[in-house]
Amino acid sequence: MNGRVLRGLPLGLLALSCALSIATPAAAQRRHADRGLQRELEALTRGFHGDVGVYVRHLATGATAMIAPDDTFPTASMIKVPIMVGVFDAMRRGAFAFSDTAPEPRALARYPEDDILAGLSDTARITVGRLLTLSLTYSDNSASLWLQQLAGTGTAINEWLERNDFAVTRVNARTPGREAEYERWGWGQTTPREMARLVTFIRQGKAVSPAASEEMYRHLTRSFWTGEALSQLPPTVQAASKQGAVDRSRSEVVLANAPSGDYVFCLITRNQQDESWKPANEGYALLRRVSALLWRHFEPRHPWTPAPGAEALKP
Repeated sequence: MNGRVLRGLPLGLLALSCALSIATPAAAQRRHADRGLQRELEALTRGFHGDVGVYVRHLATGATAMIAPDDTFPTASMIKVPIMVGVFDAMRRGAFAFSDTAPEPRALARYPEDDILAGLSDTARITVGRLLTLSLTYSDNSASLWLQQLAGTGTAINEWLERNDFAVTRVNARTPGREAEYERWGWGQTTPREMARLVTFIRQGKAVSPAASEEMYRHLTRSFWTGEALSQLPPTVQAASKQGAVDRSRSEVVLANAPSGDYVFCLITRNQQDESWKPANEGYALLRRVSALLWRHFEPRHPWTPAPGAEALKP
């Protein structure tokens, strides 16, 4: 509506026009709140020994449910999603190509656990595309540190996040000026809503470019780590995901391409009392319960549960 028309409106209509054009986030949340799902989500998370944040959104209907969706939480390995975006942004700028041998320097330090890259010799060569596969599919920390460097370090990745209105999600590790945040949150920080929004951004072709978004989404659908949220989805349903875990936090973001329409959710814990690394860890168990709840809620016409013994075949 142009200024001339506005000046011609009676004051009452002008005020109404302004009021209708400004939708507050709180009002939007109330309008799309799925009250039944909200009650079930609150019941599932009640009594958890630690802090829980959850954000759920059905993309077609806009229905939402959430618990502390804008609180800050550690990303753990979910930070590898913003790192991937930073790498594709660097490729868009012409820094290197997907099929190029990854330029040096490789990561300054290696993680000694089960990383595949850490087991290779210092002279081994690998392409950028295969580094991305290691980072996203296997959550290889050494590959991810190398990719963070190739993207222009955490500084460049954080600049992309800021330009695209991600106010909280940041890379902290090896990023000048973020030492205090690293001490508090570890490698990265985010909110359940922002991490869900980032994966949705990729799904909708809005991250870097439509072509880059398509390839990033393919990477996110090939996770090796299927033991928690993904274990509660039928294997015939495609899902993009990334998992994260440190001693006192468990997390996962999932966008399921479900029969009745896509839905996305992110669940993150912090200050967990249970620091164990067994499948029965309270955070892992909560991820499975919430994922199962969401499938039942959004897909009542497609009931599914894991086959007996399936849990023994998960990494």
